[in-house]
Amino acid sequence: MAHSGHDNVLVIACGAIARELLRVQQLNHWYHLDFQCLPPELHNHPDQLPAAVEAKIEAAGGSYQKIFVAFADCGTGGKLDEVLERYGIERIPGAHCYEFFAGSDVFEALAAAEPGSFYLTDFLVRNFERLVVKGLGMDRLPQLKSMYFNNYKRVVYLAQSESEDLRDLARQHAEYLGLDYAFHACGDTPLDRALAPALAK
Repeated sequence: MAHSGHDNVLVIACGAIARELLRVQQLNHWYHLDFQCLPPELHNHPDQLPAAVEAKIEAAGGSYQKIFVAFADCGTGGKLDEVLERYGIERIPGAHCYEFFAGSDVFEALAAAEPGSFYLTDFLVRNFERLVVKGLGMDRLPQLKSMYFNNYKRVVYLAQSESEDLRDLARQHAEYLGLDYAFHACGDTPLDRALAPALAK
C-alpha cells in the first residue's frame, strides 16, 4: 500500500468493498492509492453516511493530490453528492454497490427480470448474520423477517470470488429468507472498469 503524501490519492471507501478494492489495486499496480474505510454498518444508517464521509475529507486536509470516494449513493437520496459537490470530489458511479459490482447493464437486466430481488455480495454473504439478521433485528423479533422481505421474490448472489463455500452460504441465506436463489458471477472486472477513469495513473 502507498505511503500518504501529496503525490498520492486518498480513497475513502466502504469497508464492505475493502477486499475487492485491494485486489483491483494490486491488479493494476495502483500503489499511489491510500485507503481509509468507513464501517459497513453505515449501510443500515444511510442518513449518517454523508457526514461520515465529510469528516474523512476534512481530516485529510490538503495532504493528498486528490480524494476519491468509493461509495455509490447508497441510499442517501443525493445527500452524499451534495457533500462531494462542495469539495469537487468524484465518487464511484451508481446508486449502490450492486450496480458497480455487476456493471450497470447487467444489474439493470437482473432488476428488470425480477424487481423483487434482494442482492448479496461476497461481503454480505460472509456477514449476513451480523448485518442482515442482527442488523435488522430479526434475531430478536423473528416476525420482522416477513415484514422486511414480504415483497421480495429471490436472492441474487453477485459473486466477486469463485468460492464454493460462499455459494453454499448464499443458498442457505436464501432458504432462511424463504426466497428463490439465483447466482451471477461478476468477478472484479466491472469494479475495475468503474474505478479506472478516476484512479488510473
